[in-house]
Amino acid sequence: MHEGTIYNFDVEQLNGEKASLEKFRDKVLLIVNTASQCGFTPQMADLVELKKAMAGKDFEILAFPSNDFGNQEPLEGNGLHAFCEKFDANFPMFNKMRVRGPYADPLFKFLSDKKQNGKVGAAPKWNFHKYLIDKDGKVRDFFYPFTKPNTTKVKKKIEQLLNQPVSL
Repeated sequence: MHEGTIYNFDVEQLNGEKASLEKFRDKVLLIVNTASQCGFTPQMADLVELKKAMAGKDFEILAFPSNDFGNQEPLEGNGLHAFCEKFDANFPMFNKMRVRGPYADPLFKFLSDKKQNGKVGAAPKWNFHKYLIDKDGKVRDFFYPFTKPNTTKVKKKIEQLLNQPVSL
């Protein structure tokens, strides 16, 4: 067990199979709750641009669709896959999950609860809330939905974490 890290969590892939977040060890991650019918949905293209800008670096974006806000994610499985293809998404998209409230997936409970993650106390207030995770799997920062993922502010924070050594 890796106390206080995302490596303790398994998530469901679009094909329904479970995957451990352990496979993203030693990478800086941007975890985003997404939706296909949201005013912030154009940020999918911004996420693709960010991923391209970080090509060759130990960085990954993990997208978690959610229907928690305004029922803006009606898609499931293959529909989500087709949605990703429309944007040429070059990062993993997982199965739809709850991201807030008492029924939130354990990963998002961890991400949003400072008592659990040791750093951030910010539950998603809408789609495209973003959590920044360091190479040790620890939550380091978050960005509200209105902060586009390819802004200088976000890129600088990612670069700072990329330049830090792994400590685990």
